[in-house]
Amino acid sequence: MTPALTQFGDRMSHLTGVRAIMKDIIETLNSSKASNQGMEFINLSAGNPVILPEVEQLWRDCTADLLASDEYGEVVCRYGASQGYEPFIEAIRDDFNQRYGLSLTSRNILITPGSQNLYFLAANALGGYSASGQLKDIVLPLSPDYTGYGGVTLYPEAVKAYRPFIELSDDPHSFKYRPDFNQLQINDNTGFVLFSRPCNPTGNVITDDEVQGIVDLAAPYNVPVFIDSAYAPPFPALNFTDMTPVFGPNIVHCISLSKAGLPGERVGIAIGDEKIIQILEAFQTNLCIHSSRYGQAIAARAIRSGALADIAKNVIRPHYRNKFAVLEETLTQHMPNAAPWRLHKGEGAIFAWLWFDNLPMTDWEFYNELKRYGVIIVPGSPFFPGLKESLKGEDWPHMRQCFRISLTATEDQLITALKHLATLTDKVYSSKPVMAAV
Repeated sequence: MTPALTQFGDRMSHLTGVRAIMKDIIETLNSSKASNQGMEFINLSAGNPVILPEVEQLWRDCTADLLASDEYGEVVCRYGASQGYEPFIEAIRDDFNQRYGLSLTSRNILITPGSQNLYFLAANALGGYSASGQLKDIVLPLSPDYTGYGGVTLYPEAVKAYRPFIELSDDPHSFKYRPDFNQLQINDNTGFVLFSRPCNPTGNVITDDEVQGIVDLAAPYNVPVFIDSAYAPPFPALNFTDMTPVFGPNIVHCISLSKAGLPGERVGIAIGDEKIIQILEAFQTNLCIHSSRYGQAIAARAIRSGALADIAKNVIRPHYRNKFAVLEETLTQHMPNAAPWRLHKGEGAIFAWLWFDNLPMTDWEFYNELKRYGVIIVPGSPFFPGLKESLKGEDWPHMRQCFRISLTATEDQLITALKHLATLTDKVYSSKPVMAAV
């Protein structure tokens, strides 16, 4: 049976961004397993966090405590409030008030089934077409950014991203993206602003001043700024450089517990103005009643005790920071020095972002060539959703010259894969002349 789909049905039944790439990756890996002659792949595409023993034990201990308590039946055997499980909301409220000197009430907090769901709520409550027919933009102030932002709205034309300023250092193999405030536009046509900090895929952490600059541009138009803090402190604290979460009247601080070891429980948290929280809560009530309460109940224990923040700082962060150091050192040792490759400054998250200036082929072609060496990385082009409009017809080759590399493999796998990457890089740039940058 092939049902006739609505416009929305057609939109939501197609894979977008990295999800489309993952289909090819899964088929590649399955094909390899099915063949006795299959190649053993090193998969550097994964966004799943590593299962660290200390983190798993934390969640086992919290689960055991929940199972032994009178609370268990109330958590799993009854419906709850759409806003979220009250003890979890209280734990978040008290922790953030104490940690950051805030004055949050429970009404400033909403729990969602993961942060991706939270952005879906925001994108379709605040972005898209207004009652008067005006298109309200979803502004991504610094592209590239999380590829999933391109798939959360029912109106893809609403997503509008802006090209960054590329800061080059004295190191010929390093760079950093910064917001370009000469280009960025936030106005009456803006529904809301959205960006990740630390950034997936680049590991970029925009500064407190840059965040405030974006917030100040949005404030006169009553435009909310959603800051995707899935990798930020206090948990999972996957920042490798000093950073402070920024709060304000028009800021919605968005947290995920996935990289803190609970991706299967889908726990997202929104902290913001009560009126915005109420809108998102009503949308969620109509969509799914409320989030799963089990993950919230064990997370409340981990936050109340201080164990989650401690493990994030002393176990999760060092693990990935050390992996990035291994990656950086391996690239420095083995990549051809004459080739114009640059690694984005590693400031956080669980990925590295590699740029091949004047790459003689597309990112997809390079991705497919690297698979011949038994290595899988992610082409960068899907991480530029919504950028075409602000480019105004300009072809920006940079979008086809970048790659995301996961830090979730073992050190030995990472080193082996990067050596293969270096071999292919040398081959690609040696076989085709590099054109001068324009």
